[in-house]
Amino acid sequence: MKKLLMFVCMLSCGLFLFSCSTKVTRVEVDEQIDLSGNWNDTDSKLVADEMINDSITRPWYDNFLRATQKNPRIIVGTVLNKSDEHINTETFVNDLQRALTNTGKATFVASKEQRTEIRDERTDQAQFAEKSTVKDFGKEKGADYMLRGQINTITDSLGGKTVKYYQVELELVDVETNEKVWIGQKKIKKYVAKKKYKA
Repeated sequence: MKKLLMFVCMLSCGLFLFSCSTKVTRVEVDEQIDLSGNWNDTDSKLVADEMINDSITRPWYDNFLRATQKNPRIIVGTVLNKSDEHINTETFVNDLQRALTNTGKATFVASKEQRTEIRDERTDQAQFAEKSTVKDFGKEKGADYMLRGQINTITDSLGGKTVKYYQVELELVDVETNEKVWIGQKKIKKYVAKKKYKA
């Protein structure tokens, strides 16, 4: 009886593990896959590309080029997640930097946290590195503009159906004058319907 009970127990465990197995399929990185309807990598990339393309076609860019004869330097400030879901704003910021850098029309300078780390490295070099390879202090390039913004959502749900509305707002601020030279907005609306399974 004990052996039979043990066999049944092992069989049940085996069936449970088999039924919980996971299947993983590799897909192309740029393939659009929407599972939950939440903000995802596709949204992040599309919004970043569209907003950056809009920003460089506005008057501030040509005005800056005419006045300085050089591409603007930009620093990323705070991009707030004011939505009702978890959004990795750092990934979105990286998409923004990639999109703008790839246009060849602007460069980004290191953030406050990154600058601290780089300055620590210069301090370390001054003490321990070969003299001809030590990088000097006081040669950092200042930012001309700061890019900052927020992501907002409105969610409306009823009976397994949900409408998710995202509004992304970005602004470019002149670091010297505090003037907002560009304000961009991108909206995304998603309809999510969950299937009802009959028992």
